[in-house]
Amino acid sequence: MRAQEITFLKLVQGDKQFQVPLYQRTYSWGREQLKRLWEDVGELVDQHLSGEPTAPHFLGSVVLAPGQIQAGGVQRWLVVDGQQRLTTLMLAFAALRDHLRSTGDERGVDRVHRQVLVNEFHEGLDHYRLLPTQADREAYTACVRSRAEAGGSDNVGAAYRFFRGAFAEGHEAGDERWTATVETVLKDLLSIVEITAEPGDNVYRIFESINNTGVGLSQSDLLRNYVFMLLPKRGERVYQELWLPMQQSLGPKNLELLVWLDLIVRGNSKAKQSEIYREQQKRLQSLAGDEGALQYEVEQLAERGRRFLRIVEPARESSPKLRAVLERLAAWGGQTHYPLALHLLDLVDAGRTTPDDAAEALRYVESYLVRRLICQTPTTGLNRIFMEAPTNLETDRPAAEAVRRFLSGRRRRWPSDEELRTAIHSKPFYWSGRPPQRSYILRRLEESYRPSEPVDFAKAALSVEHVLPQRPAAAWLQLLDEETEENQSPQELHDLLVHTLGNLTLTGDNSKLSNHPFERKQQILESSALRMNLEIAEAKRWGKAEILDRADRLTDRAVELWPGPIGGIKPVGEESPGWTELRAALVVMPSGTWTTYGDVAELIGSHPVAVGAYLGSNPSLIGAYRVLTVEGKISPSFRWPEGSDRQPPQELLASEGIRFDSWGRAHRSQRLSAAELATLLGKDVAQPVAQDPLPEGEDSAAAERFRTQLRKNWPDAHDAVLAALDFWRRQGGYVNYGRFEETSCFPMLDAGTSHRHHLMWPVGIYPVSGTVEVVFQYLKDRSPFDDTEQRRELLNRLNKIEGIDLPEAKLELRPSFPVRVFAEHGEEICGVLDWFVHTAALDLAQRD
Repeated sequence: MRAQEITFLKLVQGDKQFQVPLYQRTYSWGREQLKRLWEDVGELVDQHLSGEPTAPHFLGSVVLAPGQIQAGGVQRWLVVDGQQRLTTLMLAFAALRDHLRSTGDERGVDRVHRQVLVNEFHEGLDHYRLLPTQADREAYTACVRSRAEAGGSDNVGAAYRFFRGAFAEGHEAGDERWTATVETVLKDLLSIVEITAEPGDNVYRIFESINNTGVGLSQSDLLRNYVFMLLPKRGERVYQELWLPMQQSLGPKNLELLVWLDLIVRGNSKAKQSEIYREQQKRLQSLAGDEGALQYEVEQLAERGRRFLRIVEPARESSPKLRAVLERLAAWGGQTHYPLALHLLDLVDAGRTTPDDAAEALRYVESYLVRRLICQTPTTGLNRIFMEAPTNLETDRPAAEAVRRFLSGRRRRWPSDEELRTAIHSKPFYWSGRPPQRSYILRRLEESYRPSEPVDFAKAALSVEHVLPQRPAAAWLQLLDEETEENQSPQELHDLLVHTLGNLTLTGDNSKLSNHPFERKQQILESSALRMNLEIAEAKRWGKAEILDRADRLTDRAVELWPGPIGGIKPVGEESPGWTELRAALVVMPSGTWTTYGDVAELIGSHPVAVGAYLGSNPSLIGAYRVLTVEGKISPSFRWPEGSDRQPPQELLASEGIRFDSWGRAHRSQRLSAAELATLLGKDVAQPVAQDPLPEGEDSAAAERFRTQLRKNWPDAHDAVLAALDFWRRQGGYVNYGRFEETSCFPMLDAGTSHRHHLMWPVGIYPVSGTVEVVFQYLKDRSPFDDTEQRRELLNRLNKIEGIDLPEAKLELRPSFPVRVFAEHGEEICGVLDWFVHTAALDLAQRD
């Protein structure tokens, strides 16, 4: 095998084709891998634009084996390893080409297409520089060909949409050189090691050996080995007295984190965790031969390790005020604040600030993080802000004042009191951050009442409760009908209010409260130990006015708990984060889907009229034409820009696969709700744990509730549903039930081994609302249905049954069909369940 380092452009140029063999898995990069790659690209772009020397970024290796050459054909290479990187970069170039087209740069379009994506003078499959596995081929070629269905629901489509959005946002924010610089970086500053096998090599054996390696050394392991190689005389004593105690107290993950943080607080704000060893080695190599200096470096690291322990285990901190705020940040979770917190503890221990001053500084950090979450400020660049803080704080003023001034910087987006009030009134807080962070904010608001007998939150099993229920009964909608605006339905008003902070509280009686009328909820909340629940129980009704009044009261408490930036006023001319989120939502929509102005308004905490006005003023935004009226029609006010040669919006949507009826209404099954948009954006919007199945075996009381509810609401489907569940049990599965008032049902299968469970379920059945959810959202993380083709096969088998019409664009969501389908097609549904069990069993046999 031969190896050489090469740029991406040089790798792909020429009449050649990279074929991904069938034994390779399908394309699997998700949002996190794409974000990491784009952050690396962004750093190179920034360096290049600022005139800094820009070294190529090492992307990894690609292992190739020569394929057959036909007369007059292209040189074929089998991609033994590295297909994920190759496919990702090709999709990035397809997105770049289409971005250049949207800006009118036809020469750029032609250049990228010919240089990178295709073999210009070849036809058929030879036309493509990259030929993925057959499962990914159609989605990939749709992107290369710029077909209407490009950007579908699978991973290939999602990656293409990610890069389209990234180019659009970067173009908006950057100068005129930005796009050209990105192209330069992608072509010439991403370094790949090309490893080429010789003819006759056993390609599959090479693939196996690459993908069956043992556990590699961590970055901290490599650093330790390097340091002690330079300590031939003092090594054993330094290891026993300094390194080993540090390693044992921190554990491997925190030790690696410490070594990275050590670089950050020393001023290397761009250090990557994947390059700790190289950066530390570069810093220490000048000390080779001076064992005393090296020992001092280890002593300094061990001392910083003890400070770091006070961050991850706040009980070790001796100052009460500092310990309290460290405990709050630990409860908040995440590692974003670590660089600044460690720097502040360095200052405290060096006598350069007081514990109380450091505590006040960290209170500003807490406020900054909480306000951004409530206001749903994009997290892009948040880690970078905290990595730059240690070296950018002003040193001629108290630490707390310096931190507040730093975080108040214009580009650091610390929401003002006005923005906080608006967000608490209108943003869907229930979709903000992670569940523990939402609970933390509600807990702090409860503590602000300063009750004489505070609740022990560590012991109380509390969860977030919607006072106005997520699934309201008719009585709730009748109440809301009194407060609707002109042309607004009670359901639309409900959707705008239900997830806002004013409608949320903490309770240990979530399953009891459910979607009962407010009078029944009052009775339960009156016995609560939480002051904010007693306050809710004092209301005579619970509608829009009460929710907004409570939002006002909670805002006053939030402003007191979490102070704002210096000045406290939103900068003039700064765009609302809601519009940023709107654009991101349009980008993540797969082709073949649509949504409404109301759904987008619910997602971003706005109003349908404001959303319509924004899109009417910006019709060229990616996906703007996919936002329709609540009836599924093109809004009369939506127009392409003057002089545009694009198809009429309805024709364009139809070419993507949207079905319209004779009245011009889009098919409702292809509509994305606000919750589905939030899911595609990566927000945590899964249903409450109590509604999802737990591996506890069958509950006879819950089973009886399910049967009773099904018989009462859907009598025609009752017998067929129970027959299908009995069939499931005979196939080796079991049935579990939710714990809310509507007792949902889940046919469970454990496709694991005696040592390791592998739980999955194909559907959730809801006996009151009468829906059957197909849980692709969960299956996509469970083998074998983590393969898009297997989920597509499940969808296709279900869609052959009359009455079921699941859109392919929802292969990562939870589309549903009516439970009444069981009444006439129970046997066909059992056939699909049988296939599901067989597929899972075959996968288990292959894994074993």
